[in-house]
Amino acid sequence: MMDTHTDKAVIYCRVSSQKQMREGDGLESQRVRCEEFAKYRGLQVVEIFRDDASGSLINRPAMKAMIAFLKSRKEPHVVIIDDISRLARSLEAHLALRDKIRKAGGILQSPTIDFSDEDSDSSLMEHVLASVSQHARMKIRETTRNRMRGRMMNGYWSFRAPIGYKFQRVAGHGNLLVRDEPVASLIQEIFEGYASGRFGGPAEIMRYLVAHPVWPRSRSETMTIERVMELLERVHYAGYLNYPAWGIHMQPAKHEPIISLATFNAVRERLSGNAKVPARKDIHEDFPLRGFVECDDCGSPLTSCWAKGRSERYPYYHCQTKGCRSYGKSIKRDVLESGFRDILNTVTPSVELLGVATAIFHDLWEAASASSKNAQAHLMTEALRLERQIEQLVDRIVNAESETLIGAYENRLRALEAEKVEMKEKIANCGRPLNDFDTTYRTAMEFLGNPAKRWDFGDLSEKRAVLKLTFESRIRYHREEGFRTAETTVPFNIFNCLCGSDSDESEMVHPTGFEPVAPRLGI
Repeated sequence: MMDTHTDKAVIYCRVSSQKQMREGDGLESQRVRCEEFAKYRGLQVVEIFRDDASGSLINRPAMKAMIAFLKSRKEPHVVIIDDISRLARSLEAHLALRDKIRKAGGILQSPTIDFSDEDSDSSLMEHVLASVSQHARMKIRETTRNRMRGRMMNGYWSFRAPIGYKFQRVAGHGNLLVRDEPVASLIQEIFEGYASGRFGGPAEIMRYLVAHPVWPRSRSETMTIERVMELLERVHYAGYLNYPAWGIHMQPAKHEPIISLATFNAVRERLSGNAKVPARKDIHEDFPLRGFVECDDCGSPLTSCWAKGRSERYPYYHCQTKGCRSYGKSIKRDVLESGFRDILNTVTPSVELLGVATAIFHDLWEAASASSKNAQAHLMTEALRLERQIEQLVDRIVNAESETLIGAYENRLRALEAEKVEMKEKIANCGRPLNDFDTTYRTAMEFLGNPAKRWDFGDLSEKRAVLKLTFESRIRYHREEGFRTAETTVPFNIFNCLCGSDSDESEMVHPTGFEPVAPRLGI
């Protein structure tokens, strides 16, 4: 049996979360009670260990530090806990930690229970109380889960706020998700940009977010394609809740959506692989429209081949879908591609219209440059927040007594200092574009001004890029009537709107506005 004659003691305190450690007084209350008990027993407290982990866990930072401390001492130490539930919240964890403390040279004591190994009644009471503590933990978890599920069924998100949202107390709702600007607008931009084809894929979105000054940085979570995919699959942004583990699917939410459900579904369709221009290994320079043009009779993409004649070979497109009226019937390559070339000519804007578009884009560029001031203000706010956190950590280091806590605070302080340096660099660079307007938009405007030129003189990859950037989806082709109406992408739709601004069907404001035209002087 261990020698229990000792006047040295350590105190172990525990709360279940960091929030309780920051905002509550549970740890200090436990410490005061344990110190009072030590004074009553004539024990000298040599160290205090504080944990902020669940009672169901065995491996906790402060518990491990205390076990190591006990092993490093030659004489046994009394381990004082305020209550049996502070040691563990499950019978299995209680017995395991009890054994570890004993083997390390610790003698467990508490002002609320006798941990005697020789008294059968005390041992029974200890096991009963440990089981009751476990039952209480399980009951609390069960009750909390049911309440959270019920709240989610009513349309309220019950977990941590998704990025782009924050919780705010709203009358009649309690904690409600509200837009967290400017991140919410940035998320809206990437959803709408990916749905419209502005972003080619998750990798491009990842690079855009990493370079954007307002996107929140986390040293523990590096931005990856997987994180971008998780972001794009969150239906919260469309105003719905999904939590399959609790049987909640597309539950209408009470919070304000950042995007429309149509935009969310368009993004999901792109993520599922339903690309408008599939990447195929069998697409050859001889047939750049293979896989992009659809048969008007069945909707299947046309395939292609070289047919052997008496003296030479002839290129054809054709439909290979069995049961289709056009199955096996060939279309001359020159006829089909000539018709496609005519479509490209129709979407090419005039020089005057291109000048108007350039002026509009320039105004948007200037507006974006002006909005960078808001981003800079956001960064400066974040820098002030870091300053406050650093000051708080310094105060904690000065007041801390435990070497373990001091080491943890110092590690966190170094991380915040590094983040502060990075933040200052971002503030200095915020608002300075990498290139000027002419350099940034030159290539884009050259393409928009004449996509047919890229089609005529570009290689296969450039031809495929023309298809992707010009048309929103595949184009249907009828063997006798030719191409059906093509759906163009957003930039060319804008050109069409500008071109039709003088027509009766146009919804754009006439250049003269709504007021009557004043007569010119001298006429």
